[in-house]
Amino acid sequence: MMNWLLISMPVAICLKVFAPDRYLLIFSTSCLAILPLARWMGRATEQLAERMGEGVGGLLNATFGNAAELIIALVALHAGLYEVVEASIVGSILGNILLVLGAGMLAGGLRHPEQHFNAAGARSQATMLTLAAIALILPAAFEAVAGTSQHLDRVSFSISVILLLVYSLYLAFALITHPALFTSSDVPENAKVQVSPARPGLLLAAAAAGIAWMSEIMVGAVEPAAQQLGLSDIFVGVFVVAVLGNAAEHTTAIDAALKNRMDLSLSIAIGSSVQIALFVAPVLVLASLFLGPTPMDLAFSPGLVLMVLLSILITGQVASDGRSDWLKGTQLLAVYLILGLTYFFLPGQRG
Repeated sequence: MMNWLLISMPVAICLKVFAPDRYLLIFSTSCLAILPLARWMGRATEQLAERMGEGVGGLLNATFGNAAELIIALVALHAGLYEVVEASIVGSILGNILLVLGAGMLAGGLRHPEQHFNAAGARSQATMLTLAAIALILPAAFEAVAGTSQHLDRVSFSISVILLLVYSLYLAFALITHPALFTSSDVPENAKVQVSPARPGLLLAAAAAGIAWMSEIMVGAVEPAAQQLGLSDIFVGVFVVAVLGNAAEHTTAIDAALKNRMDLSLSIAIGSSVQIALFVAPVLVLASLFLGPTPMDLAFSPGLVLMVLLSILITGQVASDGRSDWLKGTQLLAVYLILGLTYFFLPGQRG
């Protein structure tokens, strides 16, 4: 039904080439083009999840969904726009665990009185997010206590290596040694459709490439468009660009929740945030040694760190008992709305 929005894709490209100063139009058309591509990605991921299991399906959706964020961040990193990189990382984490998971719980809860998921798997993912929060707090604390940024790049580099190692072990835990913790026991075996992974795999790759292309065009126009709209860069980076970048995860997580597949919904939402925090962020720190004008560190601004910490705290509370309903979804969405309003009414403020 949304496929007709694909016409926005060539329109955005033409505007980018022939009318590069029409920032609002470029921003709007590239945003619209992302929506059907995200829908394609969601359908392909669901097919792969039915064949390979919900844990693998959620991981694939998180990986392909985060490809756009990684490409955007690498482009910004090469240009030395470290504030844009930080905002995209924090916005992706918040968008997934508050907006995507909250919308999934709300939508699923309106159709099903109470839904269940594997509490042990959810707690494991929440613990990984807590680890990510610690990794963001300590570099900022080091800078504050030391009163200087000297050796901060070494601290960030060391922490990044540890995070990548822990993420690799987490993948082994989720996919090899303990896959049952991330799979719903309510899905009967005869409900699994034995489809070839080739077609949904190609569809995932094509949709991810299209989203990455449109996202790059969108980011190029977001700053001047934000100035025309009177919005701060931090608000646009965290609460506008991140929402659109998470369109794939958002669509699939809601569809999974509506079908009473909350394990898949959690694997997509929380798993994507875990991947951003423990894989994408460390990769960007290491890549800055070669791409950036100066090394990037993990000492994010206090406001961004506080948002991540508060979001992870409430997500851990919501996901700890293995059940969800529409009220829990509303609570997550309320936190996201409060954070968004705080930065919306502080134009020009930095994190």
